[in-house]
Amino acid sequence: MKKLVLAYSGGLDTSYCAKYLSADQGFEVHAVSVNTGGFTDLDFKEMEAKAYALGVSNFKAIDAVQTFYEKVVKYLIFGNVLKNNTYPLSVSAERIVQAIEIISYAKKIGAGFIAHGSTGAGNDQVRFDLIFSILAPEIQIITPIRDQHLSRETEIAYLQSQGIDYSWEKAKYSINKGLWGTSVGGVETLGSSEPLPEEAYPSPLTETKPRKIQLSFERGELSAIDGKKDLAVTLIQNLEKIAAAYAIGRDIHVGDTIIGIKGRVGFEAAAAQIIIKAHHLLEKHTLSKWQQQQKEQLSSFYGMLLHEGQYLDPVMRDTEAFLNSSQSKVSGEVYISLHPYRFTLDGIASKNDLMGAGFGTYGEENKAWSAQDAKGFIKITANAGSIYNHKHPLDD
Repeated sequence: MKKLVLAYSGGLDTSYCAKYLSADQGFEVHAVSVNTGGFTDLDFKEMEAKAYALGVSNFKAIDAVQTFYEKVVKYLIFGNVLKNNTYPLSVSAERIVQAIEIISYAKKIGAGFIAHGSTGAGNDQVRFDLIFSILAPEIQIITPIRDQHLSRETEIAYLQSQGIDYSWEKAKYSINKGLWGTSVGGVETLGSSEPLPEEAYPSPLTETKPRKIQLSFERGELSAIDGKKDLAVTLIQNLEKIAAAYAIGRDIHVGDTIIGIKGRVGFEAAAAQIIIKAHHLLEKHTLSKWQQQQKEQLSSFYGMLLHEGQYLDPVMRDTEAFLNSSQSKVSGEVYISLHPYRFTLDGIASKNDLMGAGFGTYGEENKAWSAQDAKGFIKITANAGSIYNHKHPLDD
């Protein structure tokens, strides 16, 4: 039999692929699910049972949460990456790691084929195919849903004809949960004018009493919450539980898809939003003006290439090297207040705080220069503008 690895989530599309490729196409299907923060052990047990019922030869669950953090999330924090100043790249970032893990497993078992359940209308088809093609061009990619232009109804009818009669009722809202946030799609996000209703978000408001928390960073990485140290992944998960109870981190992202059309998706990412904003505030106090300027440009570029599926381009490793270097002085505490639906950044404390250098107090006192120094500096700074205006005076 022809050995094939299927990127398997247990949903309708990948269930169709599992049955069709094993029963109709004669493949030895190896179903692989990669956890980047959205699955529990119980989820994997249910997925495994369904996979074998669909006729797969083997089911493999891969825990890649730590890998996801080390390879991607860490740099999204270092870069304060928010796509279009809004979206922390929750799902798009996950897909890159999932694709790498899946193709690695396919090569390990000597599979000649690899499949996924993406349609032809989204970004994921590009991300998966790019990674697969670059890392293993010798492995053939098969995409039944995309190639056969299958409707949801056609897939359900096929599975029922094969004796697979699960409840495939489509949920009102599509939820995709991971370490770095949860995407939320529904009828409202298919158009441009409607917000998602309260019930669309998976984390309801349960806390209303304001709470103060302290985040500690060491060289740009989250190292403690309220003084309690732990692994960064654990801290992210703990912060998500704390802040999601306040319904923090909700928004709708509007952006340009890889395939050229505009897309709109809701999300909630309490931990990601708070960590990025807290980290950015700490950087404002500890980095030079030009470090911050250059970081903004490179971070935006990094986020764009990651979103577009270009993670394997060597320029990404170059950018990561810069981001790593930029974090050498980004250590300290950030003080935050949590409120229903919002949070505030109250301040920071750091031994590297450049506000505490003793040269002066903005708007109040100068200690390192005189009035004459200031006048001379301003005169020289105005020279270029004065020369240009002398030649080209402004019209009244």
